[in-house]
Amino acid sequence: MVLSNPHLNNGVLDFTPDGTQPKLNFPLEGVADCNVCHANQNPLSIDNTFLPVSTWEGSMKANAMRDPLFWAAVDVANNDVPGVGDYCLRCHTPSGWLAGNVVKTGNNNNPIINGANGCLLNGSFTQADTINNDYSGVTCHFCHRQNQLGPLGQIQKKRDGIIWVDDESCENGGVTNPAAPCRKGPYDYPLGTPSEDVAPHPWQFSEFIKSADFCGSCHNVNSPETSNGFAKTLIDSNGVDTQLAMPIEQTFNEWENSLFADLIFSDSFLLSDIMTIPRLTKSQTCQTCHMPKTAASEARACTDKPQGSRAGNLRIHQFAGGNSWVPEILRDLYGSSIQPDRTNSYNQTINYALDMLQNKSAQISIEDVSFAAQNLSFKVKIINLTGHKLPTGYPEGRRMWLRVEVLDANDNVVFSSGQYNNLTGELTVDNQIKIYETKQGIYNQLTHICETENAGSEVFHFVLNNCIAKDNRIPPLGFNGKDNVLIKPVGIIYPTKPNNQLVNYDITNYQKNLGNVSLPLSVSAELLYQTSSKEYIEFLKNNSQSQNVPTENDMCNRSWSQGPSNKTRGEFMYNQWLQHGKSAPVVMVSSMNIVQ
Repeated sequence: MVLSNPHLNNGVLDFTPDGTQPKLNFPLEGVADCNVCHANQNPLSIDNTFLPVSTWEGSMKANAMRDPLFWAAVDVANNDVPGVGDYCLRCHTPSGWLAGNVVKTGNNNNPIINGANGCLLNGSFTQADTINNDYSGVTCHFCHRQNQLGPLGQIQKKRDGIIWVDDESCENGGVTNPAAPCRKGPYDYPLGTPSEDVAPHPWQFSEFIKSADFCGSCHNVNSPETSNGFAKTLIDSNGVDTQLAMPIEQTFNEWENSLFADLIFSDSFLLSDIMTIPRLTKSQTCQTCHMPKTAASEARACTDKPQGSRAGNLRIHQFAGGNSWVPEILRDLYGSSIQPDRTNSYNQTINYALDMLQNKSAQISIEDVSFAAQNLSFKVKIINLTGHKLPTGYPEGRRMWLRVEVLDANDNVVFSSGQYNNLTGELTVDNQIKIYETKQGIYNQLTHICETENAGSEVFHFVLNNCIAKDNRIPPLGFNGKDNVLIKPVGIIYPTKPNNQLVNYDITNYQKNLGNVSLPLSVSAELLYQTSSKEYIEFLKNNSQSQNVPTENDMCNRSWSQGPSNKTRGEFMYNQWLQHGKSAPVVMVSSMNIVQ
C-alpha cells in the first residue's frame, strides 16, 4: 500500500496525495459478497426495513456513482481544473479509486492514469454491486475497513476524503476467509461467545465507526490540498486571503460547533423537545439521526441470526438526508435493471428522506399577527431541529425558502411571497422573500465583490470559487461558529446568546398595506426545500454546450446505451429534470393563523 504519492505528471496535479493510496494489498470486496448474510432478496420481507444492505442499496451512498447530477458537476469541475475529478471520485467510488481506476496507479514510477472523468472505471450503472463494479458507490467494505489512524500513526484529518483503510490481515480471522482485513463494527463478542454466534469473516470492534469523526472525512469538503498547497484559499469579505482552504461543504464542521457535539442528550430526547432539553447523558452523533436505532423485535443484522438478536441496539443503514428527488430519477432509470427489488429500495429511501424533511428538521410558527389601519404585519419563525445548519450539504442549487399567503374572507389572495411555478420551475423573487442558501463565488479584487453571476445568470464553479457571498442558513442549537470564517453566517446577523452562541432559529418579518379587505384574514406559511434549482440545472446544460464538452460515449470511447450515452452529462441531467418534476420543492412544515 502506497501511503503518499505527491507528484506532477504532464502538468496534472495530484489532488489526493494524503490518506490510503491505490493499490491495496486486499482490494475492497463487492457488496454482493455481503448480500449472503446482510440482505434479503424477498421484496416483501420485513428484513428489508432492517438489514444493512437492504436499507443501504436505495441510499445516495449506494448510488453515489449513478447520480446524474454528480456526473454533470464533475464535467464542470474537470473543465475548470483538468484532473480535479480525481478529488470528487475518491469519496464517490472508493472501490474504483483505491483500485487505481481513476488517476493514480499507486506507483511513483508509473504515469498518472487520466481517469478523472470516470471513463476508466469498471462496471456500469446497471450492473449489480459486485467486486468489479466501480459504480457501486460507498460500499460496505469501504466503511467497515476504515481506521482512525494511518499505518504509521497518521492522524485522521476529518476532511477531504483523507481516509485510512485497513490493509493488513486480521488477527480475528474468519472461518471462510482467515487471511483478510478486519471488518470493523460497533459490536464486540464477549469471551465465551459460541462460535456459531461469531461473524464468519474477520472482525474487530471499532469505537471509531460509532463516532461522528468517522463521517467527517467525506462530509467536510474543501478546495483540495495538493502536493504544493491548496487549490483555492478563502478570501474573506474584506478581501483578505485567509490562507485557509476554500470551504465547499462543512456539514461535519457545523455539527462539531453545535450543542449536539458538546452537550449530551438523554435517550428519551425528542427533536420536537429541542427548546426544553431534558437531563444530559450522551452526545448526538451523525449516526443518531442518519442511522437511527430501532427497538423492533424483528430487527437483526444478519439473515442467519435469530429474530430480535439485537433488538433495541441495531442501527439502520438509512443514510437519509433531504434528497428525495434524485432517488426518484435513479429508480426510474436503473431500478428494475440492477436487481429485482432495487425499485423498492429507492422507494424506501424516498420515504426516509421525506420523513427526515417533514418530521425531524424544522418547526414553524406564525407570531405577532397584527392588522390595524389596513396594515398587516406578522412574523414567521423557523426553528432548526437538526445538528447542523439548515439546509446543509453540497451547496450548488440547494435551497430552502418561505412561502407565505394571505387570503381574505372570500378566499382572494391579498398578499403572497415566495411563490413557485411548478410548470416552469421558477421561484418568484419578491422584495420580502426569504431564501435560505449558500452562494459561493469568485472574488473580484477590483470591485471587492464576491461574484456569483455572469451576464445576469448564476454560475456554479465550485473548484474555482474562493469567497462566500451569502450564507444565511439557520444555525444548529448552541452554534459557536459565529467567528469561524469557514462556517459563520454571511449576509445575515443571528442573535447571540450570552455564552456567545447563536440562536437556532430565524424570524422573518412581513408587512403589507392591504387596503380595504374583507375579514377574517387567513395567514399561512410553509417552509419548502428544493434539491436543485432551475438556475443550477440550466447552468450544467449550458456549460456543457459552451465548453464543447463531448457526449459521455465520445468522451469515454464507448457505445453504452444506458445513462447519458450519446448526450453530454449536463444535457442528460437537464432532461431528467424535465422528466421528473423539475425538482419540485417539498413542503417541510406549515402553519396558519386567522385574523378576525
